[in-house]
Formats: sequence, C-alpha cells, structure tokens
Amino acid sequence: MGSGKVTSSVPSEPSDFQGKHVTVAGLGVSGVPAAKVLHARGAIVTVVNDGDDARAREQAAELEALGITVRLGDGATLPEGTELIVTAPGWKPDKPLFLAAEQAGVPVWGDVELAWRLRGPEAAPWLAVTGTNGKTTTVQMLASILEAAGLRTAAVGNIGVSLLDAVLGEERYDVLAVELSSYQLHWAPSLRAHSAVVLNLAPDHLDWHGSMEAYAADKGRIYEGNRVACVYNVADKLTEDLVREADVEEGCRAIGFTLGTPGPSQLGVVDGILIDRAFVENRHKNAQELAEVSDVNPPAPHNIANALAAAGLARAFGVPAKAVRDGLRAFRPDAHRIAHVADIDQVAYVDDSKATNTHAAEASLAAYESIVWIAGGLAKGATFDELVAKSAKRLRGAVLIGADRALIREALARHAPEVPVVDLERTDTGAMLQAVTEAKRLAQPGDTVLLAPACASMDMFTNYNQRGDRFAEAVRELGAGA
Repeated sequence: MGSGKVTSSVPSEPSDFQGKHVTVAGLGVSGVPAAKVLHARGAIVTVVNDGDDARAREQAAELEALGITVRLGDGATLPEGTELIVTAPGWKPDKPLFLAAEQAGVPVWGDVELAWRLRGPEAAPWLAVTGTNGKTTTVQMLASILEAAGLRTAAVGNIGVSLLDAVLGEERYDVLAVELSSYQLHWAPSLRAHSAVVLNLAPDHLDWHGSMEAYAADKGRIYEGNRVACVYNVADKLTEDLVREADVEEGCRAIGFTLGTPGPSQLGVVDGILIDRAFVENRHKNAQELAEVSDVNPPAPHNIANALAAAGLARAFGVPAKAVRDGLRAFRPDAHRIAHVADIDQVAYVDDSKATNTHAAEASLAAYESIVWIAGGLAKGATFDELVAKSAKRLRGAVLIGADRALIREALARHAPEVPVVDLERTDTGAMLQAVTEAKRLAQPGDTVLLAPACASMDMFTNYNQRGDRFAEAVRELGAGA
C-alpha cells in the first residue's frame, strides 16, 4: 500500500450548487432523486435521457412540474453552459456526452460521488464492499453484525437503498454498510471509505469497462484513502494487488481473509471456527474466536468467505466478537441465493438463480458433491471451459436451457464427455418444468439438482428472480406429483 496521508485533487467537503448549471444523465432509480436534490440546492438542472418511453415521460412530467428541464430521446448532446454532469452509474464512459464533457473540461460524477459530497460534517463513516460476486450478501451480513453490536446502520448503495436518501434523510446513522458496483466506483473520484473490501475479481462487464485491467482498476478505487483497513481475499491475488497499489491514510492495514488457517493480520477458519488474527493484541501469538461455520447461512464455502469479509470490516470498526456471531446467526440471505427449495425422493433441489456469471456458478457448484446442473441463458460473452473443467468431477448430469446453451454444451463435450446432457430448445413458460423433470430423471438419491445458470436470464425471463421463482414452482409441482 502507498504510505502517507492521501491528498486528493478533488475536495470531499459538500459542494455549493447554487446557480450552477448541472446536467443529470439518465432518469430512473438514481437520476430522478439526483435531479430533485440538486434542484433543491439551487442548481439549474437539465436532465437528458436516451429513452422516450411512457415511463420516461411520466418521470419527466414529475420533474418538469418542479421547474427542471428534461430532454428525452437525446442523451448524447452536452447542454450549453453545463458545469457538471451527474450520471446514472450504468452510462458507459465512451458515450458521446462524456467525450464532449471531457473536451469541455466538465467533470462527471456518479450518484455515489454526489452523496459523498453532500455528507454533513457529522456524517456516518462508510464500510464499503465491492467484488464480482457476493457484494449484496456481504453487505447484508455486515449490517446484521453492526446491528447486533447496537449500532445504528443501514445496508445502502447498489443494494437498492439510495445513498442520497441515507445521507440526506432525517435518520442519523453511526456507520453505513455500502455496496458499490464497478460502475459506481468509476464515477466516484473523491470517495474515501473508513475501511473497504474487494471480495473477488473475475471477468465481468468488460463491454462497459473495455478491459479486465480497467475493470479491476475501477474496483480498486474502493481502497483509495481508506483509514483503518483494506480487506482482501487471500485466495484471489488480484485483490491483494489492488491493496498494494492503493494510496491510503497513514496506519491503514492490509487484512486478508481465507478459508484456511489465518496468518497474522488475517481472518480464517480453524476446525469449523471463524478466527480473527487481525484485530487482537499480539496477533502473531493470539487469536479470537468469532463464530462457528454453522452460524453462517448457508455454510457454503463462498458464503463463509463472505462472512469473513463482513467480519473483517466490522472488526475494523471496533465491533466485539460476540456481535459477529450474533449478527451472522440473525442474517437471512435474499431469495435465489443457494436457496434450498425441497427434498424429493432423497434429492435436494437448490435455487441459485443469482449465479448469473461463471465465477458465481463455480462457487455454487463447489458447495455440493454430486450435482445435476441446470444452466444456460445469455452468456454475455463468457466462455465456460474453465468452469466445466473445474466442476466436472461433481457433475452427475446437466440440463441446458436458454439462448447460449450451446456454449456450455460444447464445453461439457470437451471437459466432461461422460456427463449426460439434456439440451432443451423450448423457451416457453413450460420450459423450466421440463428442465426440472429432466433433472429429476438424471438424479440419484443423495444428489443435488442445482439451478446455477452461469448466464443472465433475460432471454427467457424478466430477471433472475423470475427464473428462480419458476424453478421453485416447478420443483413444488414435481413434489406434489411424487
């Protein structure tokens, strides 16, 4: 890690927006509240939006009633006089609007940057989480641990609760558990967290970032200016490299987490116990028991890693060991994350529809010994050879669905030719029931039928939630007829 106190070229104190011409790029979840907040602070706000559908027109009418200018169907042109752009996180950096802003010397912030600038002098510190997979679960675990310690907190950010609402609302917090995507971090130049973690790094959103190097660099922004701890994944050297490259405040420590026995300045696992050798006196000789593996729900390996990361951030904030245990015990994961649906004829049926990329699917497959795998959907440019090669010995069979299922079928033929494969062409509403029925036919007592698609869902379903719901419905229908 870089040494010495960070001196950012971008001030972090709240900004004065009175009379400032601000362009908000994009309506939706972040754009509408950002426009309202800026308008309320005296800015002259213009909202630009690529789309011009019914929802956009409804949102535009709401903002125009406040006196905010809205331009629908034109998100490319920089409005005259713009002094600042506040963008929705999903807008790609190579959009013409941003290229024009760069040429004109106009800064671009995201909604996270805006929230950071609007913090008051007594603002709650941020414990920040990013990574390719596991962000939401880790942030929710962290919030549960902080609550168990009696702290006023909330899980906010990319998790769905607006950071603007958390920063500007009436409720006062002691600390915030903040989930940040690579998009949000890209547009947050002055963010400085109390402590932060990058859980893992695997190729994702490369069409947005342009390269794996750019994607990793944006994730690594979360460590810049950390005050107490940069938490990293011992099993993922890329995350440790990002810590080494970060400029942090004097005294900030690198803290690793591992599923193995922890060394000094690490958290890990010994004989089914989560152990802290980072936030204890004489960490070269001493260790602190935090919780049992059985306190983690579900106790799959990647979820234990999430728990250790959450514990690392909480301990960096001074939370006692008992609160880590109590918080993990109280935590309940969201739907479609390794959710056990039912047991039918001694076969377990598990919904991990949230496993929308190969990295997440690999972690899911690693949690079970003998699997009939339901996979497929939109690959988003992913390849599946490494995933299949690593998981081949666990596969009893595979049922493939969705637009890009051929890519998985070909990887199975190369790396697991002995595994029976059912290739389903149908994409109608009955496709999932047929997939589950075929999986039941392939499964034997003691197996797990696992929906871990390794792909996005939008070719057949509204989102991964609907895909998981359809899986659960099909399992229940199958169980009723058993």
